[in-house]
Amino acid sequence: MEPVNLFDLATRQSQWLAVRQTAIAGNVANANTPGYLAHDVEPFERVLERTTVSLNATQQGHLGFGASEAAFRTRAQEFDGAVMPSKNTVVMETELMKAGEVRRAFELNTAIVKAFHGMLLAVSKG
Repeated sequence: MEPVNLFDLATRQSQWLAVRQTAIAGNVANANTPGYLAHDVEPFERVLERTTVSLNATQQGHLGFGASEAAFRTRAQEFDGAVMPSKNTVVMETELMKAGEVRRAFELNTAIVKAFHGMLLAVSKG
């Protein structure tokens, strides 16, 4: 089992959340566009499954902790509801709920990083 760097993991999740928020904003912006299919990003769990964590030497004598870049893939959302006559699949209520999930995830991510940073400071100060 490989060690996990919390700051690297938090950065990856923040990047993923930013991409998801962009997809949600695009859906909201195109809510009245005929034929527009709502998009979402793949779940963060799948991104983590594809990510390999490894040590990278950045300079001779130094070791850095890095992860391979995984692209966050957007895809058309699966839609089970009734399609509008314009063939648009954006449901505003769903998009607003997803935006709330992203906001809560950003807040949790920030709180965890802040707590971990505080622990590191406490340990380093002695």
